[in-house]
Amino acid sequence: MTVFITRRELLRRAGLAGAAAASGPPNGFARHASWTLDIVSPQSPTAPRDRFDTLSAAEAEVLEAVVARLIPSDATGPGALEARAAHFIDRALAGALASSRSAYAEGLSALDQYATASRGKRFSELSAADQDAVLIDLETGAATGFAGGSAAFFALVRTHTIQGTFCDPFYGGNANFAGWDLLGYPGVRTVVSSEEQRLGVDLAPNHKSAYDSDMFTKASARTDPAPEMKHGD
Repeated sequence: MTVFITRRELLRRAGLAGAAAASGPPNGFARHASWTLDIVSPQSPTAPRDRFDTLSAAEAEVLEAVVARLIPSDATGPGALEARAAHFIDRALAGALASSRSAYAEGLSALDQYATASRGKRFSELSAADQDAVLIDLETGAATGFAGGSAAFFALVRTHTIQGTFCDPFYGGNANFAGWDLLGYPGVRTVVSSEEQRLGVDLAPNHKSAYDSDMFTKASARTDPAPEMKHGD
């Protein structure tokens, strides 16, 4: 049975998972065996692609197509692609996520091969509906050709897509505060008035990074996410 998930519900889940992302990978993308998102057109293949520092051009093309379906854009606002979640991942693969570099190389290649074998086209060339169908196969573990199983790779990319969409923009994602605007998060505030603390008050977004505050300095902050924690740290 296909379960239709509205964009509002998707963002609610993404926001909750994003808050817990630092403590470990969230559970499956949905509680059900399959999901279908609002269908939107994939990014135009002729649109210029910004330079990626870690991923190859072929890998970046697949990853951008994936994040665009995990948190898609629609009439209510931009999604993970516009928030530059793929660029956040690319940047982190040279730092905090360096241990996942080989998993991305193997997984993105396997995804493209599976899409070609099962749907007749490379993943980025498929319709949005077929891309969703391929991602369902990944999430449920039905996709073949993945070392360690397709579900593990799906969970990895999903986790990092959420992080890249809703992180502090200083780290390369959440471009133009797109992720925070989608969630209705008003932004980092180090001083909050009594009026702003009243229940039901809507705060206007201030579109500020934590590093725009005098309490933090970009000079002392790392430009890549903090190193991965190891057991016992």
